[in-house]
Amino acid sequence: MTRMTPTVAEPPARTTYRHGDLRRALLDAGIDLAQAGGPDAIVLREATRRAGVVPNAAYRHFANRQDLLEAVRAAALSRLAMEMEAAMATDLMAIPPEADAATRARATLRAVGRGYLRFASRETGLFRTAFSVREQIQQIEQDADPAKAGHSGLNPFQLLAAALDGLVAAGLLADDRRPGAEYLAWAAVHGLAMLALDGPLQGRPSAQVDALAQRLLEMVEKGL
Repeated sequence: MTRMTPTVAEPPARTTYRHGDLRRALLDAGIDLAQAGGPDAIVLREATRRAGVVPNAAYRHFANRQDLLEAVRAAALSRLAMEMEAAMATDLMAIPPEADAATRARATLRAVGRGYLRFASRETGLFRTAFSVREQIQQIEQDADPAKAGHSGLNPFQLLAAALDGLVAAGLLADDRRPGAEYLAWAAVHGLAMLALDGPLQGRPSAQVDALAQRLLEMVEKGL
């Protein structure tokens, strides 16, 4: 006689969550979705499913999909900032203690760009999400949202600005050429990132793209 295997019912979705946990769970789910498919993959209903709650439970934390997208975008910018900070820490650690300010300033600027490009390559979904919402220049310059910042408390744009200020302090960039320099540097590095992700550099060997990145960062430094 054949024995029947009992059917195990899936646990019902939770309608409640321990205080303070649900928003984090939904945000983590949104980040996972963005990592896999970019900003278009962020769907509030899917985030609630992954968090194990019914859709209505999410609305006290995120009014709609756009709210969740904004929160994931902030987290993506924060992770980008941390990648840039990690590159700075690594490169500056390799510089001898007796190195002058100019050497450190150059290394800092290049590390900022290298971290940016590395994040675009390794975390493509989050990189696309980070720039999926338009912002005015003034908003970017004055944004003090800690959710978008790295360990230093600075967001990616502010890290770049600080690196350029370091060039000025080291005598490598004239005061009258400093205004707007972050947009020139950003345009160059972001442009290379997009060429590698969606343009003619897509699918090229990483060594080739890395070599181009190194040349680009040198060009930015000398051309500002």
